[in-house]
Amino acid sequence: MQTTTTPPAPASAKPLSGSLFVFALIYGGMTVLAGVLGNKQVALGPLAVEAGIFPFLMLVVLSSTVAELHGREAANRMVIIGFLPLILAMALIGFVLALPAADDMDPARLEAFTTVLSQGPRLMGAGILAYGISTLLNVRLFSMLRGTSDTPRGGLWLMTRGAVASALSQVVDTLIFITVAFYGVFPIGPLLVGQMIAKVALSLIVVPVVIQGAVMLGRKLDAGTL
Repeated sequence: MQTTTTPPAPASAKPLSGSLFVFALIYGGMTVLAGVLGNKQVALGPLAVEAGIFPFLMLVVLSSTVAELHGREAANRMVIIGFLPLILAMALIGFVLALPAADDMDPARLEAFTTVLSQGPRLMGAGILAYGISTLLNVRLFSMLRGTSDTPRGGLWLMTRGAVASALSQVVDTLIFITVAFYGVFPIGPLLVGQMIAKVALSLIVVPVVIQGAVMLGRKLDAGTL
């Protein structure tokens, strides 16, 4: 008599953390949006800064928040996976730009669309390189400043770590992007100084408050109270 054995039931998958799921969704969107908004320069008092800094600072906030709630390894993984929507978006934009426009499309709209979304290989490479290095650096600095204690430490120390890590990583981001994208095209000294001042100022003023709020939100999502 032949007997059959029933295969063991698969182990139930570990449920994905609510905060990690929400923050990863937002993170992917911000990687794409940063390149689009970067086409506009905005005035912050006497300084001019490309508007892509705002979604990029959100990347800094989100990666730091995930490092705080789920550890450095999870944050690094999110940063690395963030290359996927970034590269896919670039590929799709290139594909759409290569397609012929419909005959009845307004020429002015077509010109504006092409102007905003067209980026040379050098700019694309600069953006990818600066994103990867500076965001991973932010996670590393933010985690190192926490120390070896696993005890959550919010409030002022959390905000201070966020500000320091963001400011230093933004300096590196600016150095990489401006140098790779524009060195030899025009003098980059004034642009470097202006961008660094603006980004460091935003890192010190805006990022600490947003990180504190994001960590509080994440803890509520994970506790199921939101």
